[in-house]
Amino acid sequence: MTARELTIELPHLRLAAREWGPANGPPVLALHGWLDNAASFDRLAPLLPELHLVALDLAGHGRSQHRHPSVVHHFIDWAPEVVAVADRLEWGKFELIGHSMGAGISTLVAGTFPDRVQRLVLLEGAGPLAADAARAPAQLASAVEDEARAVKASPRLFPDLDAAIKARLRDSDLDTEAARLLVERGSAEVDGGFRFTHDPRLRTRSRTRLTENQVYAFLAAIECPVLAVRALQGWPFPEDVVMARLKKIQHLETAEIEGGHHVHLTHPERVAPIIFKFLSD
Repeated sequence: MTARELTIELPHLRLAAREWGPANGPPVLALHGWLDNAASFDRLAPLLPELHLVALDLAGHGRSQHRHPSVVHHFIDWAPEVVAVADRLEWGKFELIGHSMGAGISTLVAGTFPDRVQRLVLLEGAGPLAADAARAPAQLASAVEDEARAVKASPRLFPDLDAAIKARLRDSDLDTEAARLLVERGSAEVDGGFRFTHDPRLRTRSRTRLTENQVYAFLAAIECPVLAVRALQGWPFPEDVVMARLKKIQHLETAEIEGGHHVHLTHPERVAPIIFKFLSD
């Protein structure tokens, strides 16, 4: 099944996306992880042909526009942008699939707009990163330092696409072809070689984070059925934190599968049947 390119114009931002499936299929928004892009779902989406699946390049990722230099990346700001995309698509109700950071964003969307999200799939994620309230001053200080460095930093230049792919493979669970999909969408050819197109400010620490109790509140407010998929060789999230969070979700199913953090991209055949069954019940 061939993907279709999509451009979504918001009042303040132009977002790119990839679209699969029939227009009359169940509407699903797919949200990728940090520094990934819509190609994260290139192998999974064709295995779910009944769905009308739209995978976003979140702001500053892939082929989407970067935020204005005066606007920093607050994690909580992703939620209204996702809903604005659904509005532009004229989806009153929709389903969400989120991976890692995208899973964290999805929990905020579903908790804030429980009347609109019908089902939620969390791939390797259970809410956004949190911090103790007492750490707020140190968190802000770290962010300001990071932002100052980001302004002065020069984008890394790679001599060719293969060099960029090798860099993306470093310290990841991706295979070469999976990395190639992400890099081809998330890079550009420039004088002297290739560079990644993501906003370098995405690497700066957040100015503020929700507290764990605030994350609990969003999770408890989710009314739709939720499927949480964990990869057995995935990201080493603290077990006690994840379990405490999942207990806050009212209607929860869980699944464990062999694979790494990007198992939906490296081994989509392991993930697709679980998602299909959940969304079809």
